[in-house]
Amino acid sequence: MSIEARHFINGEFVASASGQTFDLFNPATEELLAKVSNGDAKDVDAAVAAAQAAGPAWSATSAGVKSACLNKLAALIRANVDALGKLEAQSMGVPMSQYPLYAAGAAGALEHFAALTLLKQGITSLNTPGFVNMTLKQPFGVIAAILPWNVPLAMFAFKVGAAVAAGNTCVVKTSEKAPLTTPFVARLALEAGFPAGVINIVHGAGGVGALLSGHMQASLCIRKISFTGSAATGRKVAASAAASNLKNVTLDIVFEDADIEKAAQACAFSMFRNSGQICQAQSRVYVQESVKDSFVAIYQKHWTALITHGDPLDLTTTQGPMADKIQFDNVMRFIEIGKAEGKLAFGGKRSGTKGYFIEPTLFTDLKPDARVVREEIFGPVAVLTTFKTEAEALRLANDTEYGLAASVYTKDVNRAMRVVQGIDSGAVSVNTLNANAFDMPFGGVKGSGCGRELGVDALDAYLETKSVFFKLD
Repeated sequence: MSIEARHFINGEFVASASGQTFDLFNPATEELLAKVSNGDAKDVDAAVAAAQAAGPAWSATSAGVKSACLNKLAALIRANVDALGKLEAQSMGVPMSQYPLYAAGAAGALEHFAALTLLKQGITSLNTPGFVNMTLKQPFGVIAAILPWNVPLAMFAFKVGAAVAAGNTCVVKTSEKAPLTTPFVARLALEAGFPAGVINIVHGAGGVGALLSGHMQASLCIRKISFTGSAATGRKVAASAAASNLKNVTLDIVFEDADIEKAAQACAFSMFRNSGQICQAQSRVYVQESVKDSFVAIYQKHWTALITHGDPLDLTTTQGPMADKIQFDNVMRFIEIGKAEGKLAFGGKRSGTKGYFIEPTLFTDLKPDARVVREEIFGPVAVLTTFKTEAEALRLANDTEYGLAASVYTKDVNRAMRVVQGIDSGAVSVNTLNANAFDMPFGGVKGSGCGRELGVDALDAYLETKSVFFKLD
């Protein structure tokens, strides 16, 4: 299968105006995979112009047609799981054996947004004498979607699916670590019936994101930015566009009355997914002191049993490498920091000599201000902290500026309800790893994000509300 790595602008694949490319390496083999078009201001301007030109017709397109396009795109993704999986396996190391789950989630999200296109409705009011008042829900216009590297297909579905369902057009900026599945989906979008210019794609590093977030030409204005990525990048985007999703921190609280076997198994599976390179990986584990030793033993057993490193294209491989050398070096640096700050319970080494594979790793006996506790490692590295009381567990868990999701394990329903209400998190799951549903909002609190994706009100983030006042004579 040939690899398409050019920009996608106005329904066509095009090289960078400058002719510049950057090298993309396979993280499992460390070999050159593709030369990817490297965007600059001219490419961004062309993509925004195409989206702006396509906007009026797409906004006026009926909800039924928009819904049909989204459903067709979802069906095409389901029909091309192997091709998409191969691209993601080669570009960032996601095992083919795991990819059908990710593709199904993206397709399901698009089907959810297809249903929501029919619910774009305002309200009316007769509360003012002599007036009939109403609100109109209207698209912003051009939306910029900046994708993360760890789950590019899912974030394409979450951001672009909602944006186009609401009647907006999009310019998508891929991550330089994982740029290949998005242009493949763009080709599928054309096949699904999306007109040229509705979805545009520009590749490149952070400079392209900065150009998008600062794109304020009078007649070619990006009206909204949707971003998922690191805190540092998010703050830069927020500074110029006032919209971002920042760093994510996810945690578990395991009480002594919990089913320890099931809790440890769920926590292990959470860290196994995508080699820990996922925003909902439960990397901070708080365990009641009396069950620490049994939990660690069961946790190690389940986590290591899940792991078979190898070529991501091999269906017997269950876990791939870090996305690239930069991410590998960063995780290994944190492992060395963890060894100095606490106790290495297991793991802590590179796996093999070729490819960016890392063993499942757990640190214990850490102080609350340890760097490996307070910073996001984004790899197969977890930290475990013990607590004595419920109050201490909540204090430790909330002692962070972030809060994406949490899980609580206990058989005490009253305790579960108290902790659910007391923990600072955008979502809390009880006696299960982090759960998701298309009809429930997804997003964090504090530094873990602004706004929500998914849910029954998912389109609202991509619509402006206009108030209309009719004076009756």
